[in-house]
Amino acid sequence: MSTTTRGPAEPRTGARSALALVGFIVLCQAAGASGAVVTDASWYRALDTPPWAPPGWIFGPVWISLYTVMGIAAWLVWRSPAGRPRQVALIAFGVQLALNAAWTPIFFGLRSVSGGLAVIVLLLGAIVATIVCFRRCRPVAAWLLAPYLAWVSFATALNGAIWLRM
Repeated sequence: MSTTTRGPAEPRTGARSALALVGFIVLCQAAGASGAVVTDASWYRALDTPPWAPPGWIFGPVWISLYTVMGIAAWLVWRSPAGRPRQVALIAFGVQLALNAAWTPIFFGLRSVSGGLAVIVLLLGAIVATIVCFRRCRPVAAWLLAPYLAWVSFATALNGAIWLRM
């Protein structure tokens, strides 16, 4: 009986790859869901938001979609050849995901609009860095993060507008 081993530069395929895809999506969804515990919708509704603020119900569907696409993008990078670019890209992804997960407990849990603004500005920079790193591994993965960058840019403007109105 002969067995073959896959070298580090070969793409991951098969059941392991499918399981990893599910894992990346679940990881991203879990990062988002972790904030649901501290989200106080009534506190948000009581804030002085600008007239262009979207209705609260839109955030859930948008984030579910974005977290799914983020997981797919990270999975594509994970499937790229082993090496420093992939390692750096996945670390950058982890950093931005941690900042993403931190925003909700700070903004909603601590009810800190200014703290949320500080975190989301850092998150915006981390997303840009992640896109740059993803582009080096898998350009399509970088493009998949474009809607995420657009939404967080909008969310940053919204957070900033709320902060200015306080």
